[in-house]
Amino acid sequence: MKNILITGASGGLGKITVKYFAEKGWNVIATMIDINLAEELIDWPNVKCYELDVTSTESIEKAKEQILQDFQTLDVIINNAGLGYRSFVELSEDSKIDTIVNVNLLGVIKVCRAFIPVFRAQRKGNFINISSVAGLVNLPLGNFYHATKRAVESFSECMSYELLDFNVSVCTVQFGNAPTNFQKNVAQCKETEIVSYEEMKCKINKILNNKTKKNKDLTDKIVSKLYKIAEKPQISFRKYTIGFDANFMRYLRRILGYRMFNWVIKRVVLKR
Repeated sequence: MKNILITGASGGLGKITVKYFAEKGWNVIATMIDINLAEELIDWPNVKCYELDVTSTESIEKAKEQILQDFQTLDVIINNAGLGYRSFVELSEDSKIDTIVNVNLLGVIKVCRAFIPVFRAQRKGNFINISSVAGLVNLPLGNFYHATKRAVESFSECMSYELLDFNVSVCTVQFGNAPTNFQKNVAQCKETEIVSYEEMKCKINKILNNKTKKNKDLTDKIVSKLYKIAEKPQISFRKYTIGFDANFMRYLRRILGYRMFNWVIKRVVLKR
């Protein structure tokens, strides 16, 4: 039986992925910021839950010690924990900026740093770092979320070179708005009297909500692809793009270049 560790497993895509791998016969190490959020996962066969705060080195090391007592080897780690923050730069708050950077970027870095020695000693392992279409293109009101996901892309690719000699693979996975509870939990800036800002925020929220509703089969595609990647990891660094939205935006940006892409977004999305 193979063993997989999934961060951010208490809800959304994380919980769905835990159940999918467990149903496929894997041993799943489900980690979350608060063990009280485990709920029904505790009773799932092949699933063992651990408290792990990706922003805390101390929490990661404590969970790591517990995990290695229960499992002799680790085959795959999916860095799934993440959150969103939709705000104009002018209206952004320090605490929310710190939180999204600590979770989306530093959380990935700290988990990888902690478990690289395990993979290196085994001379095998696979890091799957969840990115987003936001890691491929830049869109309105995505300042902080896009910045963290783009950074995850760069970090992952750089790290992959370091681990080649140890048979440890690294990849990123990008997709659009899946119908999970992620969008509902995205933090947003407070309302403002600046008319331009409020109009833009309404447009973007409407577009994203509509996209999320339309992507009914995206979640199934994502977990299915994650399983295929885990089953047959590629030693060379890979970027896996899933779903129409992410693939369309990736190709559009590549074909048009940043100047024309920027013009299209202003005309089509912002009506400018």
